[in-house]
Amino acid sequence: MNLQQLRIVRETVRQRFNLTEASNALFTSQSGASKHIRDLEDELGVELFERRGKRILGLTTAGGTLLETIERILLDAENLKRSAHQLANRDQGRLAIATTHTQARYALPPVIARFKERFPKVHLELHQCSPGEIVSLLKAGTVDIGIATEAVNEDGASFVRFPFHHWHHSIVVPDDHPLTRVAPLTLEAVADYPIVTYHEGFTGRARIDQAFEKAALAPNVVLTALDADVIKTYVELGLGIGIIASLAYHPDRDRGLTLLSGESLFPRNTAYLALRRGHFLHAFAYEFLRLCSAALDEETVQQALAAR
Repeated sequence: MNLQQLRIVRETVRQRFNLTEASNALFTSQSGASKHIRDLEDELGVELFERRGKRILGLTTAGGTLLETIERILLDAENLKRSAHQLANRDQGRLAIATTHTQARYALPPVIARFKERFPKVHLELHQCSPGEIVSLLKAGTVDIGIATEAVNEDGASFVRFPFHHWHHSIVVPDDHPLTRVAPLTLEAVADYPIVTYHEGFTGRARIDQAFEKAALAPNVVLTALDADVIKTYVELGLGIGIIASLAYHPDRDRGLTLLSGESLFPRNTAYLALRRGHFLHAFAYEFLRLCSAALDEETVQQALAAR
């Protein structure tokens, strides 16, 4: 038994049982990958994959049971290499973070600036993607830390999460818009206008929908976008009023637009820092977490990762 055999099994599952794609991902031949799988099955005494001729259809019952062990062995092997590298290079290496546009653009810059000042030799990778993609990257071990409001709290067995910051949605309108003269602002007043806001599944969009549904209102959402910068652009063009994360507005940058507080209209949101259980973290990753939240010292994080 060797690690390459286990990697091929794992990658075959990740590539939805397409052995050609799995072979390409691991820079090996399809025939070689097939032989590795057969050799492993012979050694284990069970078939891992269901087959129809040469085509792999899925995991057998035994394969599904053993896949978790295979994943754990490969994760331990990767952690061993990372641990050895850290012992040799404590203040240099790679830190990969997956996050949404809102967090990358508005919440993380001061944290990253302080981190890079302290660890100039660390290569920082910022993966900007959807909440669902963040979960996939965490599960695959491609990134060390995930940061999002949605999705990362769905799998407590795989992840541990910590609050990063709390935030609210608010309304953004042109300076002379009639809503600037409405006090107090109500959801009914907001629903009278066309709305530009986030795509479903992004930046707390579900909380916006829930607020209108609870008030028995049907908002006229005329355009959705992935990030607040796009939303603000179309508000400036007069397409509608915008509903954005409050932290995405800055009066100096967004001249001509006014932000109307939505704290009384929409529920509070929480952005979370998510870590995969069993994933090795460099010492500088713990420092990054501490910069995000002073409550997250290394001992606290490790205890949470160890708890079940």
